[in-house]
Amino acid sequence: MRKPIIAGNWKMNKTAAECRALLTELAPKVKNATCDVVVCVPFTDIALAAELCKGTGIAVGAQNIAWAESGAFTGEISAAMLKEAGAQYVIIGHSERRQYFGETDATVNSRLVRALEHGFTPIVCVGETLDEREGGKTENVCKTQVEGAFKGVSADDAAKTVIAYEPVWAIGTGKTATDDQADETIGYIRSVVRSLYGDAVADGMRIQYGGSMNAKNVEGLMAKPQIDGGLIGGASLKAEDFAYIVNSASK
Repeated sequence: MRKPIIAGNWKMNKTAAECRALLTELAPKVKNATCDVVVCVPFTDIALAAELCKGTGIAVGAQNIAWAESGAFTGEISAAMLKEAGAQYVIIGHSERRQYFGETDATVNSRLVRALEHGFTPIVCVGETLDEREGGKTENVCKTQVEGAFKGVSADDAAKTVIAYEPVWAIGTGKTATDDQADETIGYIRSVVRSLYGDAVADGMRIQYGGSMNAKNVEGLMAKPQIDGGLIGGASLKAEDFAYIVNSASK
């Protein structure tokens, strides 16, 4: 049995004061969770979130990580900085990073390698655009992104990684893949992992759904056999909604 994982991606939201208020409200609501619970917060909130989450069962993650150890990379943040601040997880290759900031399969790979070297649990995002889905290219896109992300990564390291399937057309749009669409595509992604690493890694790897999972659809999605949790956007910014998702995934 794969342990479900619910990760909140706060994106560019919540000042330190707002972070404190949200986590203070959230912690008691998820204290009995049996799934893994993660909040991926802006860089400026990581140290505070890590302090607030001590003893709560909530882990803290970052939303990006540099491929370099240090140096002249304005605007990037290193693994050592994230580790010292208290991050345990890191999102890599989110579609917004690909869309707005030029992230490619090659940079996703280099960031993933760095994150694994430093002992983070990476959450690697893959998924197709609406044009790609309507053009019948979903499987090809997901296969290319998974193979690109994991290039040169060992089976042992791959087993430590979470994949988030996030259809780009369902992020922040209110649209959601149907339960069957999400389950089918995640099953296909698992088959790609199987072709790369074999049964043990594929059967053990947790693959989340990341396209507008919310309190209304979480139970249907989580009932599907291939779906191991969610990467939650907007609903993670409200303690009550996020707690409902976490507690539904814990059933």
